[in-house]
Amino acid sequence: MSIGEGIVLFFTILMCIPTIASITRYDIWWVRGFDFPRIQISFLIICVIVTSIYVYDFSEIWHFIAIGALVLSLGYQFKKIFPYTYVSRKQVLRFKGSDPEATISILVSNVLTPNKRSDKLISLVNERKPDLLLTLETDKRWENELSVLEDDYKHCIKIPKDNLYGMHLYSKLELEDIKVRNLVQEDIPSIHGTVVLRNGKKVKLHCLHPMPPSPTESETSTNRDAELLMVGRDIDAEKDSILVIGDLNDVAWSRTTRLFQKLSGLMDPRIGRGFFNTFHAGYFLLRWPLDHVFHTKDFTLIEIARERSVGSDHFPMYIHLNYEPTGDMVNEDTDLPEAEEKEWAEEKIKSADPLMKKIDFNSPQSALTT
Repeated sequence: MSIGEGIVLFFTILMCIPTIASITRYDIWWVRGFDFPRIQISFLIICVIVTSIYVYDFSEIWHFIAIGALVLSLGYQFKKIFPYTYVSRKQVLRFKGSDPEATISILVSNVLTPNKRSDKLISLVNERKPDLLLTLETDKRWENELSVLEDDYKHCIKIPKDNLYGMHLYSKLELEDIKVRNLVQEDIPSIHGTVVLRNGKKVKLHCLHPMPPSPTESETSTNRDAELLMVGRDIDAEKDSILVIGDLNDVAWSRTTRLFQKLSGLMDPRIGRGFFNTFHAGYFLLRWPLDHVFHTKDFTLIEIARERSVGSDHFPMYIHLNYEPTGDMVNEDTDLPEAEEKEWAEEKIKSADPLMKKIDFNSPQSALTT
C-alpha cells in the first residue's frame, strides 16, 4: 500500500463513520450530531470518491471495497436529503387563488438572547407584516424592545427567560385557549392553543423549542426527541387544522422529525422546494434547517422564505399559507408509522420521563399557564 493509498483509505473510513453512526439509535449528542450536516458530509464523500478513483489503480480487491463503501455511504446520505431538493416531488401544492380571509402568515425567529440588534427584527416584521410572530430565546430585555410591535399585535403571550428558552408569541389574529406547558423539562416552555383566521376558521397552534443534544446543554437527544414525538403522537390531524412551529433543534431529515411527521400526519412545505437552512447564520458552509413550520393537509402554500439576518445565529423563517378545505385531496400524504417506529417513539417518551406522558390539548388540568 502506497502512502497515497493509505491516506485515501483513512479518509474513506472517516467518511463512513457518520453514516454508520446515523444508522444506530444511540442518542448520545455526538452520534446524533451526525444527523445535521448531511449536505456537507455528502460533499466530502464525493471528494473522497473522486480522489480514490485518481489514486487507486484497482489492482487490489480492497480498492473496489473501499469505493463501494463510499458509494453506499453517499447513497444513504443522499436518500435522507433528496426530498428537500428541487427535483423531489412537492408535498404541499402552491395556492393560486386570492382569498385574504383564509390566509395566515408566520415569522419564526430565534433571536439569540445576547443579540442587541432588535431593530433588525423589528424592521423585518414591519416589512413582512406577518399575522403571527414567534420569537425564541427572548428575555425581558427583548420583551421590552419588542413592545413597539404591540400596537399592531394585540394578542401577546410572553414567557421571558434568561436560560435561552424564552418564548414570545405576537398575533394580529385572535388567540383562544392558550396554555403554556413544560412538556418534558421544567425550564423549557411551549405554547399551545388556537388561532382564529379572519374567516372564523379555528386552527390549533403549537409553538416548540426543545433542548438540543450538545455537550453544553444535553448529553443526549432523548428529551428533545420525546417532546417532538409526544406532540406528534397526541395531536389529531384528522379532526383539527393544525400548525406546529418553532426552532425544533432538529433537522428536517432526521429520524425523529420524520417520525414526528408520520405520527402527526403533518405536511412539510419545504419538501421539493429546498433546504431553507436557518442555522448557523454566521457560517456559510455549515448550515442546516432547524426552524420549522408544519401544517395539516388543509393548507396550501402561498410563499416560503428564509429571511435575511437579524444579528442572530439563526435566520428567521417566513411562511404564508392558505386554508383550503379541499387541500387534503390534492396535497401529498405523509407515510404512516410502522409498529416498530411507534414502539421506538414510546420508548423515547418513557426514557425522557416527561412531565406529561399523554397530552390532552383540550384539558386545562394538564396545563401550566401564565
